[in-house]
Amino acid sequence: MTGTNDVTIIGGGIVGLAAAHALSQQDPNLRITVLDKERHWGAHQTGHNSGVIHSGLYYPPGSAKARFARAGGEAMYRFCAEHGIPAQRTGKVVVATSEGQLPKLAELVRRGTANGVRVSELDLAQLREREPNVRGRKALLVPDAGITDFPAVCRKLAELLAACGADLRTGTELVDVHRDGAELVLTTTGGEIRTRRAVNCAGLHSDAVAELAGANPPARILPFRGEYYETTSFRRDLVHALVYPVPDPAFPFLGVHMTRMVDGSLHIGPNAVPALAREGYDWVTWSGDHLRRLARDPGLRVLAKKYWRTGAVEIARSAVKPLFVRAAQQLLPDLRGRDLLRAEAGVRAQAVTPDGTLVDDFLVVEDEHWVHVLNAPSPAATASLLIGEDIADRIKAHDR
Repeated sequence: MTGTNDVTIIGGGIVGLAAAHALSQQDPNLRITVLDKERHWGAHQTGHNSGVIHSGLYYPPGSAKARFARAGGEAMYRFCAEHGIPAQRTGKVVVATSEGQLPKLAELVRRGTANGVRVSELDLAQLREREPNVRGRKALLVPDAGITDFPAVCRKLAELLAACGADLRTGTELVDVHRDGAELVLTTTGGEIRTRRAVNCAGLHSDAVAELAGANPPARILPFRGEYYETTSFRRDLVHALVYPVPDPAFPFLGVHMTRMVDGSLHIGPNAVPALAREGYDWVTWSGDHLRRLARDPGLRVLAKKYWRTGAVEIARSAVKPLFVRAAQQLLPDLRGRDLLRAEAGVRAQAVTPDGTLVDDFLVVEDEHWVHVLNAPSPAATASLLIGEDIADRIKAHDR
């Protein structure tokens, strides 16, 4: 593609590709480029995703997460059915393991009902019938939760975009941005790209891309590593579908849960520990620049001071396998350490504001040339097709 693009998207995860797809559907004549610094699409958050299609149970009514999750999940099921991508509406149970969690379980019913989610209560006999090995005081059944293969969704989106004539560039990293009149000039490792508008879907690097673009992002990315175990093949039958604990409302994480994957494997996790690099998938991968930035960031210092006990527990679970097993045994008492093998970890791009607040909703900011997606946590993969449409609508509204 030569000349000036209409839209260039930085970041080829599921949200960036979905945005490009939505733009191409709105106007097949748009000149669209999608670039990603990795050699394949969805290499980071999308490629390390649990594969769960969320239903919208957890999110405060009226939030962007609530608005996108329910309809987004249904759109994802339809997309997968249309394109032959494996997807199963398995349902999930959310289990209270103590009396103290019952009010939180009731709050989930209220939120889910307000968000249009089908949800019903299970007594102990009904829970035992659905998940014989899971123990708890009370549970919720969410029948519309399910599983899919989000990397396969990415590959299909890229295939559809290529068929529409989009310019798809892997192995291409953005290194500089400047304006030339009404156009942006994006300097990349593969040469210059001129474009009228740009979309920042860079995930773990979204705040850095915003700074390259001359913006002052209202939140910074703190990468959290989520570490998973996989059961041995002989213990996959411990859980039939999806089993979640009652989440701690203080954190935008869902706790250690059990996930049946589309390949039949059973994954347990994650914990949540600060990563030592933006792409720090283990404890030995670290970045001096990243750690110095964290040390200077006042918001992160506030966060560390406020939640150091919780952080210490998560780090201990990471370092000491029996502590992780003990946490999982609250739901699955028959689980043993010998049943678990280390699985691939993921790194979540969690936005943190200058006052130390964990941003718990989607965060998108715009200017004359840019749409910056600065926080797109779960259920972003679930809702990616609708998020893509929203980004396309923002571009279209600005061009009127």
